[in-house]
Amino acid sequence: MNEMKKDKAFARKQAVIWILSLLPLVLAAAVYSRLPAQIPTNWGVNGEVSYGSKNNIWIIAGMSPLMAGLFQVLPAIDPKKKNYQKFPEVYQSFQLFMQVFLLVTTAIIITESFRPGTIHVSAVITAMCGILFMTFGNMLPKFRQNFFCGFKTPWALSDETVWNKTHRLGGRLMFGAGILGFAGAFLPDDRAKILLLVLPLTAATVIPYIMSYVWFRQISRE
Repeated sequence: MNEMKKDKAFARKQAVIWILSLLPLVLAAAVYSRLPAQIPTNWGVNGEVSYGSKNNIWIIAGMSPLMAGLFQVLPAIDPKKKNYQKFPEVYQSFQLFMQVFLLVTTAIIITESFRPGTIHVSAVITAMCGILFMTFGNMLPKFRQNFFCGFKTPWALSDETVWNKTHRLGGRLMFGAGILGFAGAFLPDDRAKILLLVLPLTAATVIPYIMSYVWFRQISRE
């Protein structure tokens, strides 16, 4: 009975993910005829906004169903596909968060297309990225060996102990990077925002990669 409840909850959550993935396209279709010929597509560190054809909204909105489909395909083609059965809720939760992130991004671009300056884009995006990193950091220790999610170093993929240690460390560092990135969103200077987002993220990526090798070498010598 518990398994049936879990399966139903899993199916409902997956349905929500697919619905969320289609919302950016629905949103784009609803406003496309009224969009200006040029829409904002990129915000630079110096505050400069780059514009492109309004047709780009279909590429931006189309990323959501593309990602939803990709997340469905990856476990099927992963050589360690059986391991996905060990962290289905975490894998699904990450998909859900990514869809919300992409939906908000599409909404920001549409809003700024009609009313430039309505949203402090650098602050909102930086804060969203900080939350994304914190969420990902919390999930990382729960990932099991696979070729698509997490720190896929050759040493972690070769040894389960190294994988677990790498992802415990990576999870803590990524969570910390997310906190700093989120805090940086409230700084007045856009360059400072980016630095407080990128530098901790770089450290949170590089350090687990190095330690993965160190731990593998230690185990190999035992």
